[in-house]
Amino acid sequence: MLWSPMQRSWRLDQVARRHIFFFAPVVHKPLLSSTATSTHRAWFTKSAHHDPRLGMTIHPSHRRRGPRRLRAISMDVTGTIVAFNGRLEEHYANAARFCHVPLTHDEIQAIGSAFGRAYKETSRQHPCFGNDKMSAKDWWRICVLRSFQLAGIAMPSRACMERVFQRVYSTFGSPQTYRAFEDAIPFLKWAWRKRLVCGVISNADERYGDSILPMLGLTDHLQFLVFSKEVGFPKPHARIYQEAMLAAEPWLGKGRKWGRDAAPLVPSEVLHIGNDYEKDYVGATKAGFHAVLLARFDNAEAQEWREKGAPVFTDLMDVIEALARDGYVFGPKL
Repeated sequence: MLWSPMQRSWRLDQVARRHIFFFAPVVHKPLLSSTATSTHRAWFTKSAHHDPRLGMTIHPSHRRRGPRRLRAISMDVTGTIVAFNGRLEEHYANAARFCHVPLTHDEIQAIGSAFGRAYKETSRQHPCFGNDKMSAKDWWRICVLRSFQLAGIAMPSRACMERVFQRVYSTFGSPQTYRAFEDAIPFLKWAWRKRLVCGVISNADERYGDSILPMLGLTDHLQFLVFSKEVGFPKPHARIYQEAMLAAEPWLGKGRKWGRDAAPLVPSEVLHIGNDYEKDYVGATKAGFHAVLLARFDNAEAQEWREKGAPVFTDLMDVIEALARDGYVFGPKL
């Protein structure tokens, strides 16, 4: 379904109002966990806000009355369903060598940290990959060439710089740099069987949807794709989660799979899965979604997330088991 700007503004307002009106004030319990830590409870109390239109306090933890039903799942991309192959500095160095740019060992090692600085710098100057003000490719050209500059790598000409950039840009749209996690497609097939609408919410540009996800065979199992470049707001902003609900909702009425007379989707019927505490857990729960985090390598950071009250799992199969154990109901209301 294509929305006009006026329709989209009206629908976003309706989605926001659903988060306020369709929930009953009950005690929050972390998704997929039988106990809540004091830290978790304190965070939700602190994040409650007063809505002057209603003259009342709204809690992100408010849930709709009745059984816990999931009708949609949103997921982050890299680190959640897609893995990164190799090391960034090696990919950049290989591109430079291919274009006959000599590099020292120290220069190669400096690329990783230089990229981190360049990415933050470019994001400040041109938020959300330039949104509608520049193409994603132009955004990445600035970021990539700035990375080489910050690493102290000089190139002999602008033509050489462009060749190196084109090589980097092509590499990062190929199987050389990305692969789907082994549990990604089985999880999405399980969701399809349960009549759950699935999609992605990513702080990325549209190339994920145009080439990377199709290349990995994932778009055959995804119903909606929401990227920060197109929305103009990154996670953890509530707007990108609201846009995901708008993208998911048309699928709820597509034939018998999800029910022709499907009721409007509400935030408490959506589960978000990601791998960043602030962007994926805090952002999603503030928007009224259920949320869990994946820590594929179960490191010290994952333990910190658990101590803050977030449900943390090492793979998507564990999420399926936990959902079944906690008695969630899936799919459309009959």
